[in-house]
Amino acid sequence: MAVAPEGTPCWADAVFDDLDQAKDFYGHVLGWTFGETSPDQGGYTQAYADGKAVAAVVPPMPGQEGTSQWCLYLAARDASATAARIREHGGELLMEPVQVADYGTMCLARDPGGVVFGVWQAGTHEGFQATETPGAYCWAEVYTREPEKSDAFFPAVFGYRSKQLEGEMDFRVFDLGERSVLGRMRMTDDFPPEVPPFVNVYFTVDDCDAAVARATERGGVLRFGPMDSPFGRFAAVGDPQGANFSVIDLTTTKGEMPGTDPVG
Repeated sequence: MAVAPEGTPCWADAVFDDLDQAKDFYGHVLGWTFGETSPDQGGYTQAYADGKAVAAVVPPMPGQEGTSQWCLYLAARDASATAARIREHGGELLMEPVQVADYGTMCLARDPGGVVFGVWQAGTHEGFQATETPGAYCWAEVYTREPEKSDAFFPAVFGYRSKQLEGEMDFRVFDLGERSVLGRMRMTDDFPPEVPPFVNVYFTVDDCDAAVARATERGGVLRFGPMDSPFGRFAAVGDPQGANFSVIDLTTTKGEMPGTDPVG
């Protein structure tokens, strides 16, 4: 599998206080199986869909408890150079670039509007082994109350072109070449003020309504949907430990694709 181009979403993981509960929940909802938990790697545990690595779950480091949230990693050719661009354009490094054995080099950052994300320079671990198949990642959106900051920051750091979708929502799409790789949504007053900016990760399912039912059976909370769209039938869910994500059935589409206004 070829290393993803610079700026491509390439991996996702989340910290959970109760790793066993997270495994039970996501195993039930998304059909994941899990590799061995490695103590020498901080309990980092990979999740698999149909035998292919699609995400990871990990217990918190001391002082990190109670902060369950999915983190999306964007591919970098040189993590140190990307870190320098993050600083240059007003972002904050939460973790300096660090090599993770021979797997690759990572850093964690926050954009000027408060959105946390990761950077991954691949070594032997090249990222997602599958996408857009049941249980696997397919899309992500930056949710922010200060969209003008994210709209300037991400294209400057990763070379995205951006386009505004026509419609009532303030929604922008970031492209690499001819491929759309990331969305940006303005957070409205529907979000309580205590909810911080975040990256909403979408996982593929073969039946959105059934996935929502499985999530609520295991203590998850339906945040939005299910709803039909030209991209698929989707819903936003919160897991029992507070991490938000979305599920989408890409095969069930309805309506016409929205128009766009290129802006960069």
